[in-house]
Amino acid sequence: MTTADEIFEAIKQDPDNAAFTAAGIAPLYHLEPEATILIVSQAPSRSAQAAKTYWRDASGDRLREWMGVSEQEFYHSGKIAVVPLDFYYPGKGKSGDLPPRKGFAEKWHAPLLRLMPKRQLTLLIGMYAQKYYLPQREKTLTATVQHFADYAPYFPLVHPSPLNYGWLKKNPWFAATVLPALQRQIRALL
Repeated sequence: MTTADEIFEAIKQDPDNAAFTAAGIAPLYHLEPEATILIVSQAPSRSAQAAKTYWRDASGDRLREWMGVSEQEFYHSGKIAVVPLDFYYPGKGKSGDLPPRKGFAEKWHAPLLRLMPKRQLTLLIGMYAQKYYLPQREKTLTATVQHFADYAPYFPLVHPSPLNYGWLKKNPWFAATVLPALQRQIRALL
């Protein structure tokens, strides 16, 4: 497996994904050979999976706002790639979506990331992405996001889900400090 098409087919044929493939659901991620920005998050939402377009939901609207990019730039700049920890909607849990499946990112991230050698900035959206890519992070998501500058070329962020409105209200430093720094880095790479 060395090409994007070979990896895509291998993901679809993986026995762990048989139920999705049988239901006609394709893995949802986005490779860009020229990508300078990679977005890593938990998994597609139910809305994004139904639309067959990554970040096509309220969380995506907010993420684009945070990044300071238009929908056109986000989807068509050729500079932004999306590789979540799981490429399928995991289902509904008690307080939001279920976590991504264990072992999925370990199996598929390395071959996909090899196809995008120009990455300079990786946004880690939410706790699961931060746990996977930042084993030496702070004790809490809030502290990790506060110390975002310590993790370059990774940029840890809280998830832009509507479920996190309370967190955003309690942490005004995020909009005042983190988002301007994020937008500066995004603009420099676009």
